[in-house]
Amino acid sequence: MKATQLLRQYRYGILDFQGASLHSVHLEAADLTRINLTQADLSDADLNDADLSGACLQQANLTNVNLVRASLVGANLSQVNLIGADLENADLKGADLSGADLRCANLSGADLSSANLTDVDLGGADLTNANLTEAKLAGTDISVAEMAGAILNSINWGESLRKQKHTSHNWVSWSG
Repeated sequence: MKATQLLRQYRYGILDFQGASLHSVHLEAADLTRINLTQADLSDADLNDADLSGACLQQANLTNVNLVRASLVGANLSQVNLIGADLENADLKGADLSGADLRCANLSGADLSSANLTDVDLGGADLTNANLTEAKLAGTDISVAEMAGAILNSINWGESLRKQKHTSHNWVSWSG
């Protein structure tokens, strides 16, 4: 699916794009609030400055996506693949990132206050100057990420949702 197709359908009130193939799509500064992109392939997409507030991106492939300064307030990003994604200065207040794979992601300056980061893989992630005030971090090892200057006030370490230690993420495979 092309960016123009998605934007046209979205303007007509269509919000469900579950499983859509949007590899390398350019949607800079697009208003996509409350869109459903569950299990969509957005790998290598450019969503710089996009508004995805309240969006559902559960189990989506966002490998190497550009989400610099994007708004993902209250978005459902559970079990999402964000390996190598750029989320510098992104607004993720109250977002659900439980079970997400954020290995090697850039979250420097991101606002993750009140976000659910339960059972997240942060291996090699950059959270320099990120705000994690009141974030849920049960089962998440922050020692494997760059945390210089990160705000860690009132963190909720709670209990992990994973049934067994060392379980892996349940990824959907994409081809295309």
